[in-house]
Amino acid sequence: MKALLQRVRFAKVEVDGLCVAEIEQGLLVFLGVEKDDSEEQAAKLISRLLAYRIFADDEGRMNKSVTDINGGVLLVSQFTLAADTKKGLRPGFSTAADPVRAENLYDYAVEDLSAKHANVAFGRFAADMQISLLNDGPVTFLLEA
Repeated sequence: MKALLQRVRFAKVEVDGLCVAEIEQGLLVFLGVEKDDSEEQAAKLISRLLAYRIFADDEGRMNKSVTDINGGVLLVSQFTLAADTKKGLRPGFSTAADPVRAENLYDYAVEDLSAKHANVAFGRFAADMQISLLNDGPVTFLLEA
């Protein structure tokens, strides 16, 4: 399981021209599910991203988490994060979870995140989404479970 975290000033998701989710300052998280991933890994990854210290403290150091600043978390399913890009000129998806398994684990991550953090929003699984954001820094990290 891979989570691409972007520290943002704001982010929103649109589907068919309608805003379906948005946050102010916080994390935009793209979640890629691989075929051997589990609910246990998802729970650990959610806990880790909520505690990951990438926001500035009073001295300007990355010492605060999204939880510490009461920031928003926007979770978006991102199938292409599970791509194998080690060789060739075209991504392979043999490492990605099948759609049913991926959706089940994404839904589990949504439930777990909702239980652990109050300020959350979500994209729509497998939808054609347009994402708007203002990356703050830019600050981007790839977490793997």
